[in-house]
Amino acid sequence: MGKIAIVTDSNSGITQDEGRELGISVLPMPFYINDVMYLEGITLSQEEFYEKLKNDEAISTSQPSPAEVCGLWDNLLEEYDEVVHIPMSSGLSAACDTATALSREYGGKVQVVNNQRISVTQRQSVLDALALRDVGKTAAEIKEVLEAEKMESSIYITLETLKYLKKGGRITPAAAAIGTVLNLKPVLQIQGEKLDAYAKVRGKKQAKKVMLKAMREDWDSRFKEYAEAGEMCLQMAYTGNKEEAEEFKNEVQAAFPGLDIHMDPLSLSVACHIGHGALAVACSKKVTVK
Repeated sequence: MGKIAIVTDSNSGITQDEGRELGISVLPMPFYINDVMYLEGITLSQEEFYEKLKNDEAISTSQPSPAEVCGLWDNLLEEYDEVVHIPMSSGLSAACDTATALSREYGGKVQVVNNQRISVTQRQSVLDALALRDVGKTAAEIKEVLEAEKMESSIYITLETLKYLKKGGRITPAAAAIGTVLNLKPVLQIQGEKLDAYAKVRGKKQAKKVMLKAMREDWDSRFKEYAEAGEMCLQMAYTGNKEEAEEFKNEVQAAFPGLDIHMDPLSLSVACHIGHGALAVACSKKVTVK
């Protein structure tokens, strides 16, 4: 049985320390603040990032360079026979397509998984890959399983402010101004590769109710079979507002008693597009290991 290395990026919410504990490699996502490049979790902390965001410093995202990606793979292939690379969803970043193109030069030794995940759902894909590897699956088999189940996840997210959607051109300045005056909070969803609008409500309290209702509907209908088999994971994420997130976690826990809920901060390269104060609830199916 060949040795298989697992690689992901920091959009998974897996920190460098957690990556070392899990025995995986985590590519830090680069971003630029005032034209200076930073690497998430290496040259800039979450606290420092939100301070710069609050000060309206110019922030933009990027993707790991081909040299960095290939350099990591080359180093791993000195010790491992194959690599499974799990980047963020191709619908949200070009990093997946770039990695897929680069992998073609490796003669099948590098398998890039395009399973439309991000944040806590992407993290679950990494855990699934480790479980599949441990029962002897090859890199190609791991990729096949993860991509076959790529639609078996769901994310709902609400934002504190419309400012960053406006900056990114996702809503017009007029819509942002009206929304701010009326205290409108968007509820967005990620079902597969795209980030789409789900609902628009007055106030965050109502937004949380809408997200909980949507997750309950997914759990009881779309994922009912998996939930009854104990194959669903419930997850949460947030941007900088840990205390508020912990309070919301208690509400989610009350709605889903007896379930473990994993919660992470959202990665900084996601946070720069939605701002401080976001809350998300998510779920994803665990793979069935045979």
